[in-house]
Amino acid sequence: MATITPDELNLLIEQTYKVENEFNELKASYAHLQDTVEKVVEFLPNAIWILNEDGTVFLQNSHARNLWQLVKMLEYKEEDYELSFESRSFLIKSSTYKDKTMFSATDITEQKRKENLATMGQMAAHLSHEIRNPIGAISLMSSTLKKRVIPENIPIVEEIQKSVYRIERIIKATLMFSKGVETHKKIFSWSELRSALDTAIEYYGYSKEIKFVFPKDDFSINGDKDLLEMLFSNFIANGIDAIEMDENEKGILEVSHFEDENYHIFHIKDSGVAIENPQELFEAFKSTKLKGNGLGLVLSRQIAQAHGGDVKLCNTQEKCFEIKIAK
Repeated sequence: MATITPDELNLLIEQTYKVENEFNELKASYAHLQDTVEKVVEFLPNAIWILNEDGTVFLQNSHARNLWQLVKMLEYKEEDYELSFESRSFLIKSSTYKDKTMFSATDITEQKRKENLATMGQMAAHLSHEIRNPIGAISLMSSTLKKRVIPENIPIVEEIQKSVYRIERIIKATLMFSKGVETHKKIFSWSELRSALDTAIEYYGYSKEIKFVFPKDDFSINGDKDLLEMLFSNFIANGIDAIEMDENEKGILEVSHFEDENYHIFHIKDSGVAIENPQELFEAFKSTKLKGNGLGLVLSRQIAQAHGGDVKLCNTQEKCFEIKIAK
C-alpha cells in the first residue's frame, strides 16, 4: 500500500479547500443571480409566472400572486391573446425554454376603456351632427306652429318644444364632449346666470310640484357664462329627474353659495331618489338614471376644471354635490 507523504497530504488539503472555496463562490454567484432575476421579475409592472413542466410555479412576482386564480386559465399560444378575468381585461404573452413556460399578463382594462370611449365619442358626434339639422327645423316649425294653433292645442306644441329642448341639450353635450371644453371668460353677475337657469327649468318640464331655492344675494363670477349655464342646468335637470322618480308628490332642489379667498363654492341638493352607483358618476356614457346619456356630469366636471375648480360629492350624509369655480 502506497503511503502519502506530508507534502502530498498538504497539497491534497489545499486542493480540497480550493475546490470548496470555488464551490462557495459559485453558490454565492448563483444565489446573487437568482436574487437579481427575482428582483427584475418583481420590478416588472405586469404579472409574471414561470411554470415547471408539471404546471407547478417555479417563479412568480407579487402581481402574479394577487392573480393566483388567473393562472388556471392560462394556456400556451404562439400569438398574444386577450383574457377576461373579474371584469378586467388582460393581454397574455407566453414563451417556452427547455422545461419551463413563462406567462405574462398585462392589465389593459383602462386602455380598452379609453379606446371604447373614443369610438363611442366619434359615433355619438357623427349622429349628433346628423340629428342637429332636422331638430333645428322641428324647433323652428314648432315656434311658428305655436302662434297659429288654437289655444286648446298650445300645450301640445309646448310639450313638443320641451322634448326638442332635451334633444338639443344632448346634442350640445355630445358635440362638446367630442371637441373638448374651451372657455371664453368674462365677468358677469349671478343674477344673469340665474335668469338663464329659470328659462332652462321652464323648458325642461316636470310633472311634480318642485320648489327651487337659489342664492338670493348677487355676486360676480369670472367665467364662461354659456358653459357655466350648461354645468348648473345639468345638475338641475338631474335633480328634477331624481324628484320625478321619487315616491313623494313634492320635492325641493336647493342651490347654496359660499365663498373663500380663492373659490366660489356651490352646493346642490335635491330630495329625489338616492344615487345608485356613486363610483360611476363621472364615467362617460355610464348613466345612473334612465333618462341620462352619461355625459352630463362628465362635462360638468370638465367645465368646472376648465374654470380652475372641480365637481365632487359633498362630505355629508345627504345627497349633495359641491361645485368649485376659481375667482
